[in-house]
Amino acid sequence: MLANETPENTNNPKMSSVKKFFVLLFVVLVFFAGVQLGRSDSKFSRALPIFVDENRGNAPGEVDWQILWDTIDKINQRYLDRPVDMTNLLYGAVSGAVASLDDPYSLFLPPKEAEEFGNELRGSLEGIGAEIALKNQQLIVVAPIDDSPAMNAGVKAGDYIARVDGEDTFGMTLEQAVRKIRGPAGTRVTLTIFHKGQTKPVEIAITRARIEVKSLSHEIQDLEGKKIGILKLRRFGEETQGELDKAISEFLVKNVKGVILDLRNNPGGYLETSVSVASNWVSSGATVVIQKSSDGNEQIYEAEGANRLAGMPTVVLINGGSASASEIVAGALRDHGLAKLVGEKSFGKGSVQELIELRGGAELKLTISKWVTPSGHDLNKEGIEPDEKIELTDEDFQNDRDPQMDKALEVLSDSF
Repeated sequence: MLANETPENTNNPKMSSVKKFFVLLFVVLVFFAGVQLGRSDSKFSRALPIFVDENRGNAPGEVDWQILWDTIDKINQRYLDRPVDMTNLLYGAVSGAVASLDDPYSLFLPPKEAEEFGNELRGSLEGIGAEIALKNQQLIVVAPIDDSPAMNAGVKAGDYIARVDGEDTFGMTLEQAVRKIRGPAGTRVTLTIFHKGQTKPVEIAITRARIEVKSLSHEIQDLEGKKIGILKLRRFGEETQGELDKAISEFLVKNVKGVILDLRNNPGGYLETSVSVASNWVSSGATVVIQKSSDGNEQIYEAEGANRLAGMPTVVLINGGSASASEIVAGALRDHGLAKLVGEKSFGKGSVQELIELRGGAELKLTISKWVTPSGHDLNKEGIEPDEKIELTDEDFQNDRDPQMDKALEVLSDSF
C-alpha cells in the first residue's frame, strides 16, 4: 500500500482492499470478541467442501497437507454432534493457522469481529474501555481509554491481569481473554490485577458501558504570561487530522508560544494519520518513518503539506501506553530536533499490520514489516526512552496530580 492511500470512508475515490495501519497493538477489550464461532454464512459453507475436495492437488507441496483433509473428513464422518457447521470449521481452521504464527498482532477476524474492529477505529466502542496485549506470556493492559469505566475504576497502563471473574488468565489466548472481559453495556466484570511494580493483587469490579472515543481534545493554558496549546491525542483515526487542523488554527489565531502533544495511553491507529500528524512539525519531504520488510526492502514515508507548527517549542508526553503510531510521531519529532520527550518509556510496538479483506466480510490482520525512526532506532520491542524521565505514581493518580505534565510545562518555560 502506498503512503498516500487512505483508509475507508475518506476522500480517496479508489479505496484499496488492503488497509495498512499501526494496529492498536492489542486487542481492544471493548469490542473485539476473539474468534466467535457459531455463525452461519452460506458462502463459506459452500466454499469449504470445494477447497477440500477439488483443490487438494493445488496445496503447497513442502508439507503434507493430508493431515488437514483427514481431520476434516473424520470430523464429518465420526464427530458426535453431527452435522458439523462448516462455517465454524472453516473459521476455526483459519484462526488456528494465524495463531500458529505466534504473533500477538496477527489475527483472523470473522465478519462480525471485522465490523466491530472497524467501529473501534471510528471511535464507537462498548465494554470496559482498555486495550490489552500478550507480552512475555502475560496479559498486560496497554492503555485504558480516557474517562472509560476501566480508567475510572483504577486500571492503568502496565497492569498485569491475573484473573477474570476468578478464572486464571495463565495460558489464555488473547482472543479468549478478550471474550471473557468484554460484554454488553451495564454488565459487570471483575479483574484481579497486579499494578506495575506491586506484589499484591487487587480486585477491580468494572461496569461495562457504551463509549464514544473522541480522537483529540485541546485547550489553551497560560504559562508565565504566555499561551500554551495542549493537544491530547487518544488515537490515530480517520478524523484525527481534521480535528488537529482545527485545533492548530485556533492555536495560531490566539498566538500560542508553545505546544504540548500528549500521547500518553495512545495505542496507535492508521499509518497515514501518523504521517499527517508528524507533518505538522516535520518539513515537507523529510523522513517521518522507515518501513523495513522481511525481504530487506525499505520504504520511506515522508512528511507532506504545510508544517504549520514548524519552529514552535514542543514537548511530547509519552508513557508505557504510548504505542505504535504514537511512537512513530514521538520518534520523528525527536530525531528531527523538533521536540523534547517527557514521561516514561513507550510500549515498544514497531511492527505494522495490513488489514486484508477476505470473502464474506472476514478480515486478516497480518504483521508484514517493522518500523524504524529517521535516525534508525528500531521501535519494535525497544520502545522510546524519554529525554526527561518522570514517573506518575499510584499516589499521584489517586490525588489527581500530574508531575509529567508539570515537567512538560517546565521544559517549555525554559525554551522561551
